[in-house]
Amino acid sequence: MENNSCIRKEADLNQIKRCKEQLSEVEEAVGALTDKLSLVSNSVRLKILYVLQAEERLCVCDLSDILNMTIPAVSQHLRKLKDRDFVKSEKEGQTIFYSLRDDHRELLAPFFNLLNRQPEAI
Repeated sequence: MENNSCIRKEADLNQIKRCKEQLSEVEEAVGALTDKLSLVSNSVRLKILYVLQAEERLCVCDLSDILNMTIPAVSQHLRKLKDRDFVKSEKEGQTIFYSLRDDHRELLAPFFNLLNRQPEAI
C-alpha cells in the first residue's frame, strides 16, 4: 500500500480488510459492468437503446430518420451494440430489424427511468 497522508487517528483494519475482500470478489463483475457502461456512455448509442426499449424493434432506416443521422453512421453504432450483445437483429426479407436484448433491459432500466421521470435533474 502506498504511503498516503491522512489525518485519521486510527485505521479500522477489519473494515479495510473486509472492503478489500468485497472488491476482490466482484473484480471480474466490475470489469464487465465498466465495459458495458462505457459502451452506452455514448449519447447516440444510449438514444438507440432508449428507442429500442420503447418501440421493441426498428430497422436502421427508422433509426436514421429518428436520430437525423446517416444510415452508415447509425450502422456503425448498431454494430458496436450488436458485437457487445446489447442488441439482436432479425432479418425479414431485405430488412434487418434491431431490438434490445432482454438480458440488458434490467441493466438499462434505471437509466431509462431517470430519462423518463427526471430529465432535468440529471
